[in-house]
Amino acid sequence: MANQLGKRLECKECGGEVLCTKPGAGTIQCCGEEMQLKTPVALPTAD
Repeated sequence: MANQLGKRLECKECGGEVLCTKPGAGTIQCCGEEMQLKTPVALPTAD
Protein backbone atom coordinates (compact mmCIF):
# COMPACT_ATOMS: atom_id res chain seq x y z
CA MET A 1 0.00 0.00 0.00
CA ALA A 2 1.35 3.41 -0.91
CA ASN A 3 1.34 6.09 1.77
CA GLN A 4 -0.92 9.01 0.89
CA LEU A 5 -0.21 12.61 1.88
CA GLY A 6 -2.36 13.86 4.77
CA LYS A 7 -3.61 10.44 5.90
CA ARG A 8 -3.47 9.50 9.58
CA LEU A 9 -2.39 6.01 10.59
CA GLU A 10 -2.74 4.38 14.00
CA CYS A 11 -1.14 1.47 15.81
CA LYS A 12 -3.70 -0.98 17.19
CA GLU A 13 -1.18 -2.23 19.80
CA CYS A 14 -0.02 0.97 21.54
CA GLY A 15 -2.43 3.59 20.15
CA GLY A 16 0.32 5.65 18.50
CA GLU A 17 -0.66 7.91 15.58
CA VAL A 18 1.29 9.11 12.54
CA LEU A 19 0.43 11.81 10.01
CA CYS A 20 1.87 11.15 6.54
CA THR A 21 3.76 14.25 5.39
CA LYS A 22 5.58 12.67 2.43
CA PRO A 23 3.80 10.20 0.11
CA GLY A 24 5.54 7.12 -1.24
CA ALA A 25 5.64 3.37 -1.57
CA GLY A 26 6.10 1.12 1.42
CA THR A 27 4.46 0.59 4.78
CA ILE A 28 4.69 2.29 8.15
CA GLN A 29 5.15 -0.12 11.04
CA CYS A 30 4.88 0.16 14.80
CA CYS A 31 5.18 -2.60 17.44
CA GLY A 32 6.20 -5.01 14.66
CA GLU A 33 2.85 -4.62 12.83
CA GLU A 34 1.71 -2.53 9.87
CA MET A 35 -0.17 0.61 10.96
CA GLN A 36 -3.81 0.97 9.87
CA LEU A 37 -5.60 4.01 8.39
CA LYS A 38 -7.46 5.91 11.07
CA THR A 39 -11.17 6.28 10.42
CA PRO A 40 -12.29 9.91 10.06
CA VAL A 41 -14.57 11.37 12.73
CA ALA A 42 -17.81 12.89 11.42
CA LEU A 43 -18.21 16.50 12.52
CA PRO A 44 -21.66 17.90 13.36
CA THR A 45 -23.21 20.15 10.76
CA ALA A 46 -23.86 23.83 11.46
CA ASP A 47 -27.50 23.76 10.29
